Amino acid sequence: MTAMGHDDHTLPPSSLALRIKAIETLMVEKGKIDPGAVTEIVDIFQNKLGPRIGARVVARAWSDSAFKKRLLADGTGALKEMGIGGLQGEAMHILENTSAVHNVIVCTLCSCYPWTVLGLPPSWYKSAAYRSRIVIEPRAVLAEFGLQISEDCEVRVYDSNAEIRYMVLPERPTGTDGWTEEQLEALVTRDSMIGVSVLTDVVVG
Repeated sequence: MTAMGHDDHTLPPSSLALRIKAIETLMVEKGKIDPGAVTEIVDIFQNKLGPRIGARVVARAWSDSAFKKRLLADGTGALKEMGIGGLQGEAMHILENTSAVHNVIVCTLCSCYPWTVLGLPPSWYKSAAYRSRIVIEPRAVLAEFGLQISEDCEVRVYDSNAEIRYMVLPERPTGTDGWTEEQLEALVTRDSMIGVSVLTDVVVG
């Protein structure tokens, strides 16, 4: 089975993906765009700009208990408070990770993903291996990401669809008492909001 950290090639690219790739190739060949620039732009949306929106939401929830309560009760409404709206009007559900429950998200039928808060989906999220195995053997898949979940912690897998998107609210790392929202935001990763990683506690002193 393909490791989760690598691309899965069992499914052919969609017609839209093929068209986009063809346009990109043509633009590069004609010298209209620099291939390095394309890679950098994708990296910005996949790992920097997109996930930072979700990180800002997480930091607010960690810092404001009233907002956190609203976020968990009505994700869509709480996000709108921050000026964040669903691209397709989908309902957003926020899943809180605790010491007793670890949540992870997937879309088994396609690749539905909370673009609004996490930006572009990683390639492995769309792979057939991840979409099938995370439901059947979540602990084994999480272990391939380097995440060992203790046996006394329940693992819950949430399946997104065209109408509903999920985002994980990771546990706040210890050692961050008194931190500003900006400091907390810098700790949050995309993978922690998908549920395939946890955040490292901060060593004080």
